[in-house]
Formats: sequence, structure tokens, C-alpha cells
Amino acid sequence: MSKGLVVKKGFGMIVLWVLAFVCLAFLAYVRLAPSDPTVWHVAPSSHDDKSFSNGVIRQVPSGQDGLRRMDIIVSSDPRTQKLAGDVASGMITYVSRSRMVGFPDYTTMVQSGEDLVIYARSRFGRKDFGVNAARVNRWVDALTAY
Repeated sequence: MSKGLVVKKGFGMIVLWVLAFVCLAFLAYVRLAPSDPTVWHVAPSSHDDKSFSNGVIRQVPSGQDGLRRMDIIVSSDPRTQKLAGDVASGMITYVSRSRMVGFPDYTTMVQSGEDLVIYARSRFGRKDFGVNAARVNRWVDALTAY
């Protein structure tokens, strides 16, 4: 085996190890990065139903106690935790994490009279492949059945 081939093979292994480290560091960052309530606990800018590439806004008729009932539903959802707010303040933000990697999605709910306004969005990426809409729809279905 020539010396040049050994150097190339060694260099290739170093590149693979560096790539593996970068991937693991990114996954650790996604899992461990703090969620700043001043950034994510914000009311939606619109109350109109809207879908975008990494989230949704939904306005749902819920009655005056919609936020209280939805808080019960969401609090029992796996991998979802309250980030900020409470029923008394009329606004709550939750963090839901994906099963495998732990990507965080943020959902803010605001009681607006007889309606509940739900604003769900991803933290990382430009597209969520409909995950936020599906989660919000599941929660709204549970609220309707409540």
C-alpha cells in the first residue's frame, strides 16, 4: 500500500468523525437549547385562520372557558409542556417536542371572547410537513368532544 493511499484513507476517517460530531452537536443543541418565553410567548398577529409552511393560526369557537378546557387537553399530550402563561392571564404557550429528535414546536393559545385563537409554529426549519396543523386539529377535535 502506498503512503498516499494511507494518508487519503486517514483523512477520510477524520472527515467522517468530524461530520458525526457536527451532527451530534446539532442534535444536542436542538434538544437542549433554552426556550425563551420573551421570544415564544407572544400573541398571534392575526386572528384569521391561516396555514403557512411551518405552522398554522386557527380561530375556534370555544365559549368563555375554551382556554381552561384546552389547557386540560394539551397538558395530557405526550412530549408537551407549558412554557409560559396561564388560564387566568388568558394566554398560554406550550412546547411540543418530536418523538425522535426532540425538535421543539411552540403553540400559543389566546382566549378572545367566545373564541380560542391558536398559533402553532416550528422553531427550526422552514417547513414542518403539516405536523403543527395535525396537532392543532387533534386538540381542536378533542375540545369539540369535551
